[in-house]
Amino acid sequence: MESRWLEWAKALLAISQNGLTYSKNHFDIQRYEAIREIGSEIMASSAGVDKTVVMEIFKREAGYATPKVDVRGVVFQSDTILLVKEVADGAWTLPGGWADVNESPKESVVREIREESGYETKPFKLLAIYDRSKHGHVPAFPFHVYKLFILCDLIGGASTTSVETSDVGFFAENELPNLSLSRVTPSQIRRFFEHHRRPNLPTDFD
Repeated sequence: MESRWLEWAKALLAISQNGLTYSKNHFDIQRYEAIREIGSEIMASSAGVDKTVVMEIFKREAGYATPKVDVRGVVFQSDTILLVKEVADGAWTLPGGWADVNESPKESVVREIREESGYETKPFKLLAIYDRSKHGHVPAFPFHVYKLFILCDLIGGASTTSVETSDVGFFAENELPNLSLSRVTPSQIRRFFEHHRRPNLPTDFD
């Protein structure tokens, strides 16, 4: 679970972003910029980075602040699950990434799986919608994120790496490799194996 300090910083930064989006009054704009600076300082202190780094990230955000959407594909082959090895941290995860504008969740997950693993898939069921901040992901992330996990049938293709992935494989539940905890956790993988064994389970959501 994220620290309360990080929760408060995110809330302040969202209030600031929303205020700067709609405010026309010069003095209100100054106040929301001050709130952004305070939120950035809290977040930077919690993360051990310079305040200006956080401020530059949030200065690039525009419009009403909403959670970002991460889409992950869950693909089984017999009793093994598809994982890809991330170049970024050398650990393994379910194929996926940020949802793209003008793509539905189904379209996004099919593209992500193809790009990161080489396999062609057909989305079948939404297994879970998780709030990233409530599931033990590390390190903490500056934005609020919803994670969509979509069960997909394997229909073709072949194992292929990409600029983002250095290896592709299928793993049994008791033989999982080192996971990229920023992207997926062991408890989530175990839950998806439970969905695999019990296909009538309803969608999980926070």
